[in-house]
Amino acid sequence: HFVKFFGTEDHAWIKVEQLKPYHPHKEEMIKINKGKRFQQAVDAVEDFLKKKEKQGGKEQPVRDDPHFHHFLLSQTEKVRGKDTRSTSIQAADSTAINGSITPTDKRIGFLGLGLMGSGIVSNLLKMGHVVTVWNRTVEKCDLFIQEGARLGRTPAEVVSMCDITFSCVSDPKAARDLVLGPSGVLQGIRPGKCYVEMSTVDPETITELSQVISSRGGRFLEAPVAGSQQVSNEGMLVILAAGDRTVYEDCSSCFQAMGKTSFFLGEVGNAARMMLILNMVQGSFMATIAEGLTLAQATGQSQHTFLDILSQGQMASTFVDQKCQNILQGNFKPDYYLKHIQKDLRLAISMGDTANHPTPMAAAANEVYKRAKALDQSDNDMSAVYRAYIH
Repeated sequence: HFVKFFGTEDHAWIKVEQLKPYHPHKEEMIKINKGKRFQQAVDAVEDFLKKKEKQGGKEQPVRDDPHFHHFLLSQTEKVRGKDTRSTSIQAADSTAINGSITPTDKRIGFLGLGLMGSGIVSNLLKMGHVVTVWNRTVEKCDLFIQEGARLGRTPAEVVSMCDITFSCVSDPKAARDLVLGPSGVLQGIRPGKCYVEMSTVDPETITELSQVISSRGGRFLEAPVAGSQQVSNEGMLVILAAGDRTVYEDCSSCFQAMGKTSFFLGEVGNAARMMLILNMVQGSFMATIAEGLTLAQATGQSQHTFLDILSQGQMASTFVDQKCQNILQGNFKPDYYLKHIQKDLRLAISMGDTANHPTPMAAAANEVYKRAKALDQSDNDMSAVYRAYIH
């Protein structure tokens, strides 16, 4: 059936066997899905049922929806004409439309269960993918084994067992070591094996990894993600991919499970460049917000009022609100490690040097994050850059 979903403007073709009656499965689904979008969907269903009850339970004719019919027509034309021109895959919120994703029958491997990787793996499992996991500290695998994942003893073993292996680690050195080190990815690569690098690293590292994977007959895709731990847990990441287009297409159900949208950016290195630019902007912005909060305090202005005014203006966003609220509460639990945003700033500045392009704002922000690291804030959230201004 072609389905329009409660709570969203999403549409999808759904196999009959994947459709479930609402009432018998309601509580079970609410326990599994904690995302905001899923709760909005439930609220919309409940509103619909209340209106129906007021009408005496009588079936009302469904109001004609021209937008839905236009979308249905466009999808039918795509099926007939096999339209594959789009360079991006728009993926609906997987928690809001649980059951609409048909998981790939390919065996999935995942290396690295940090802040981002943990949420990604959890969503892959929820959507029915067969996943084998590995992490440097094996204890982190236990929770996912309980959720149905399989355990790989080494990166090489995971790659040899799986069709597509994803990795998400902290920095270029960790990414290289994972591939080139003892019992590393490269030892498990055989012709046709797919390797997807999700770590945020520099274009040079990505190019090197692509070359060594390809030299063994492997297929390579880079796919760094924009988001945070919370966004990862909610399955709402933005995926930037580049490299082998056929691998990108093979990863479609995985990307739908972990993200709200994905973009294919062409040749290897383009996703790394775009990701560093995005994180450079985010890191610089966070440092500026921290600077504004502390300047308000230093000049006798209320930080709370500053935030209230900010939230009513053009710069209002969930990011600003959450980060500022956490700062004012002294809560620096990591959602995106400070040491990682500083690494991204450093790599972006280096990329600017290579392109002979000035990055003075990023350079200034980088110095503030380095100061925060010297104050032992590396393993706190990026918003802990605030502390660089008050010490």
